[in-house]
Amino acid sequence: MARGGGGFRLLVLLLLGLACSNGGRCSGARATLLPEQEVEALKGIATKLNKTDWDFSVDPCSASGNWANSTGFLISNVTCDCSFKNNTECHIVRLELMRQNLSGVLPDEVVNLTYLRYLDLSRNFIQGPIPASWGDLPVYNLSLQGNRICGTLPKELGRMPMLKSIQFEGNQIEGPIPPELGNISTLQRFFISANNITGELPSTFSRLANMTDFRIDGNSISGKIPSFIKNWQSVNRIDMQGTSMSGPIPPEISLLKNLTELRVTDLSGPSMKFPPLQNALHLTEVVLRNCSIYGEIPYYLGQMLYLKVLDISFNKLTGQVPVNFGGMVALQYLYLTENMLTGDFPSWMLKNKASNKVNMDISYNNFTGNPPSECQQVNLNMVSTFSSSNDNSLQPCLRKRLPCTTRPHHSSLFINCGGKSVSVNGNTYEDDSSQIGTSTFVLSDDKKWAYSSTGDFVGNENGDYIARNASKLTLAYPELYTEARLSPLSLKYYGLCMENGEYTVELHFAEIVFTDDHTYSSNGKRVFDVFIQGSKVLEDFNIEDEAGSPHREINRIFTTNITDNTLEIHFYWGGKGTTAIPYRGVYGPLISAISVTQTGRNHHGLSIGVVIAIVIGAAAFAIILLLIAFYFKVFSRKNAKGNGKHSFYQGRKTNTSELQTRAQYFFSLKEIESATKHFDPANKIGEGGFGPVYKGTLPDGTIVAVKKLSSKSSQGNREFLNEIGIISALRHPNLVRLFGCCIDGDQLLLIYEFLENNSVGRALFGKSCRASVEIRLDNKVQHLPWNCERPGLSPRRIYIKNRPQRY
Repeated sequence: MARGGGGFRLLVLLLLGLACSNGGRCSGARATLLPEQEVEALKGIATKLNKTDWDFSVDPCSASGNWANSTGFLISNVTCDCSFKNNTECHIVRLELMRQNLSGVLPDEVVNLTYLRYLDLSRNFIQGPIPASWGDLPVYNLSLQGNRICGTLPKELGRMPMLKSIQFEGNQIEGPIPPELGNISTLQRFFISANNITGELPSTFSRLANMTDFRIDGNSISGKIPSFIKNWQSVNRIDMQGTSMSGPIPPEISLLKNLTELRVTDLSGPSMKFPPLQNALHLTEVVLRNCSIYGEIPYYLGQMLYLKVLDISFNKLTGQVPVNFGGMVALQYLYLTENMLTGDFPSWMLKNKASNKVNMDISYNNFTGNPPSECQQVNLNMVSTFSSSNDNSLQPCLRKRLPCTTRPHHSSLFINCGGKSVSVNGNTYEDDSSQIGTSTFVLSDDKKWAYSSTGDFVGNENGDYIARNASKLTLAYPELYTEARLSPLSLKYYGLCMENGEYTVELHFAEIVFTDDHTYSSNGKRVFDVFIQGSKVLEDFNIEDEAGSPHREINRIFTTNITDNTLEIHFYWGGKGTTAIPYRGVYGPLISAISVTQTGRNHHGLSIGVVIAIVIGAAAFAIILLLIAFYFKVFSRKNAKGNGKHSFYQGRKTNTSELQTRAQYFFSLKEIESATKHFDPANKIGEGGFGPVYKGTLPDGTIVAVKKLSSKSSQGNREFLNEIGIISALRHPNLVRLFGCCIDGDQLLLIYEFLENNSVGRALFGKSCRASVEIRLDNKVQHLPWNCERPGLSPRRIYIKNRPQRY
């Protein structure tokens, strides 16, 4: 038979048909089976994505020539369906280019693959916006996860007729979600976490009745959690961590009976009761962290047969832990950290065995009975679980603020977080290479410091709590940055038995997990917060952004005061940043090293510089006394004919808002009454021209001295204001500090640091001697005597400007 005859052509087509029917792939003449339009589309895609290993001399549907190549997680597949026209024509139905580190931009040419059903370009280095023309794609699944896609979401995506899954997690997409996306009635999975999305969830999303998996973590999406989620009757998973949304969680969530995973964290807005989840009987993971949830823990949670993870930490939960929690057979992770739980410590928790693999963290609560004998037992973290800070029958680590039970004797602290002991600049950074961190309290061998770690890495149960740099670091002290401690949720470091005083805290950071190249490993974004002594010092901190690139150190230095011999440094993940780059479970705070040094001490035997600073403070007090005396003289003459009590009120009817703005902190009368036990005479420690002075204790345990303006005093607002202004202008860790004031009706109160020895002079020198201090205030000179016995102390000239001075 001749080669050009019809019989020969038919034979070739039959053979090709048999080849195409094997797994849906074709091997044969490209011109015959794959339309030229799709071949040209592939060439355009390769050009736009810098894909250089496709061999166009081989049929793209042949599964050879790098058209089908899967090596581990590296996937480069072109999949064809050759069943068209009686197996004589092929069309590309699946295009997967995953972890190829492709650069370039998203190609418009994809729309010419008119039979495409699956498009996955995840974990590359693709940049630029999503083409609006992609709204014509007939795909079921569209995945661009872990790239550098920017711009806004095209509204044209809302006309994709068959789209079931949008996976845009871990990009740089910004702006609001187009309401047109609510028109995709077939949409089941919507992943847009770790972008820069703003605005509220469109009301049109109420139409997405087929939604099964909804994730919007780490975006600045605002507004309340919408009640229209009740329409998502098929939803299995909802993730809303680290957004700008506000509570409460709508009660309509009780209608989502198919819910298996719920993660909502860091909500703003009012406090709320625990959301009604009793109808979701197949829940496996519940994370409701930092949502201002109050009240008792629902009993029905302990009856859930499949609940594996329960994280309700950092809320306002009260009462006792439900006793039926001890019988939860599926439970693996339980986080009740930082609540206000009371009553007896749950005895069933102490029966937990390492073989159970149940990790529990119940730290930072207010239990009162059944104390354990230690703070860490197997996988149970119990640090600061009891309400008392001064019950000596408890282990110090079980009490609030981990009090020092011996003489405080540490004035510095150096920790190589996650690494071995190293010496840098004459300081030894101590070993901190413990591998554990899920629900862990670790006390250093010398009991000088400790850390408490809470949380597990979502999507990576075997996640490491120590990061290790894989490449050579070109840093001044690489040994501090080769390893670093990680935390998926909360990490607290403590300096124990520290001398009270002012300290410099230096935090050492370097991003050693992400890379600085054109690979998908460079697309990660780590974001977390840092608190020192309970005050937020870093918000939404991104190491790479601050340092300029990965593998470069960045140090942050802070000044703080230790008043109860304990230093607390807290690293917290608020649900922001990427969680799946370079793989799932990579996120959360990272710290390389901590150094703490003392800059001023609060005890006897002070340096001459400190003495001078305190003399300045004493001089300021002297000025105030002069002002008081002057005012009293003028005031008494002016009101000689008036009633004393009447004069008292009259002298205070000026603008109190000015007083409030001049105070460092404005206390309420209720706070001060509570601190002094309603000015109990037993707490009275003295009386002066201003009025009586009372000893008080603030809720955080700080002891203060409260000066109360007597109704018999002639002092008014101006003198009260002067005292606030002058004392506030003189700041030093060894000066008696003004904490604030209270203005409530006819009540004027000043709240000072309490000095145990009653006398500044005695605290300084022990005995009396004589010296002279010259004070100049607005060019007016006043010589004041000062008692001391230090030889050689000469008079000092002090100039106080109209602006605050630091000494």
